[in-house]
Amino acid sequence: MHHADHRLRRAEQRLSSNAGIHPTALVAEGARIDPSASIGPYTVVGPHVTIGAGTTVGAHCVIEGHTTIGRDNRIFQFNSLGAVPQDKKYAGEPCELRIGDRNTIREFCTFNIGSPGGGGVTAIGDDNWIMAYVHLAHDVRVGNHTIFANNSQLAGHVEVDDWVILGGFTVVHQFVRIGAHGMTAMCSLLFADQPPFVMSQGQPAGARSMNFEGLRRRGFSADRIAAVKAMHKALYRDGLTLDAARERIAALPERFPDAQPDVDRMLDFLAAVPPQRGIVR
Repeated sequence: MHHADHRLRRAEQRLSSNAGIHPTALVAEGARIDPSASIGPYTVVGPHVTIGAGTTVGAHCVIEGHTTIGRDNRIFQFNSLGAVPQDKKYAGEPCELRIGDRNTIREFCTFNIGSPGGGGVTAIGDDNWIMAYVHLAHDVRVGNHTIFANNSQLAGHVEVDDWVILGGFTVVHQFVRIGAHGMTAMCSLLFADQPPFVMSQGQPAGARSMNFEGLRRRGFSADRIAAVKAMHKALYRDGLTLDAARERIAALPERFPDAQPDVDRMLDFLAAVPPQRGIVR
């Protein structure tokens, strides 16, 4: 039998063993797709792709590169996942894209693999809600339970912690970090690190308040919210230097013992802020 006939037979065997793969999908030999996953019409899956149980992929997607997708994700049509980074220094190294579990990825998103200069991995955690036209560049790290509204654009090496909400058309400069429970308004442009709990708005974005309503919805106690208010006052209202604000924040658990994890989160974030970039003001 001709070598091409062997390849065709192996492809037919893979398709017959996974009824969830549409007959028009092009699935490369070597791809690992759980039998309970489904692949829509005309979708292309590369040889180094792994797709976990219960994940659904819509029509006309391209999933390539060393891409690992976990369980129970819902990936809508017309997505490009795992393409090489938009980085002129990239020279074909086997970098990765990792997507966790239970994420929703709407139409026309572009998630690139990592680059050697950034650790080689672009990573998205679990339970994220990512709307249409979102771009995640190389080496971006996204935590869990985030919401990215339409057209959010993240440059290389950006880090987004848990429970962050990005308003539509938010643009984040490379290497910027956004702390947990933060939020941006529509059309915000971030050039500086945004500490946990902060709500920002503008071009460039400035701190407007803390995300108190989001914290209430997530079950924060009155004392914990009071501590976050005190952090906001120290960082933004009293004209303190960043070092002086950190000292005041470190003392808050004496008044609000339940807020120790929140204070630790804030202090850890502030300790890693590069002086040349600073925080949103």
